[in-house]
Amino acid sequence: MPSKKVLKSKQQIVADLTAEFKDAQAMVFADYRGLTVEQDTQLRSAMRKAGVSYKVIKNSLSSRAMKEAGYEGLDEIFKGPTAIAYSKEDVIAPAKVIKEFAGKYDKLEIKGGTMEGKLIELSDINRLASIPPVEVLYGQVVCGLISPIAGLAMLLNAVSEKAKEANAADTDTVAQFAVAQEAE
Repeated sequence: MPSKKVLKSKQQIVADLTAEFKDAQAMVFADYRGLTVEQDTQLRSAMRKAGVSYKVIKNSLSSRAMKEAGYEGLDEIFKGPTAIAYSKEDVIAPAKVIKEFAGKYDKLEIKGGTMEGKLIELSDINRLASIPPVEVLYGQVVCGLISPIAGLAMLLNAVSEKAKEANAADTDTVAQFAVAQEAE
């Protein structure tokens, strides 16, 4: 039986972890056995840059904190060494960073994960990791919004050029010319 001081310390760790796990948007669990110190340092650095918390905690404490946070069915995941990557703001970042490093280092094995309070499979983690960064998604949305406007501008420019070629003097003539061109 641990001393009261040790027990109180462990209870505080579980309470802190429970609060963090409840706030996490996404978590990815991985077996990190076999990574070198240099590889682990690179992984932790990438996690920090992505705004992801990455912790290796004793399985009994992690498991208890997960249960207190409302997660069930993680007994298989917490067999063997388990690292937990999680983010309170970004659903995609933990999966993206872990997947990238699992591709680089054969020793890093993804065990499973959670997203917005629900357990997810390895295939779901892979799909999350394949989503482009937010900046790329914003660019795609902007491009989608600009394309029709750019097409209209090019059409109006072409009509204007054709009208100039036809020596159209007023807007009525240009409009009639545009209708006639469209009918062709």
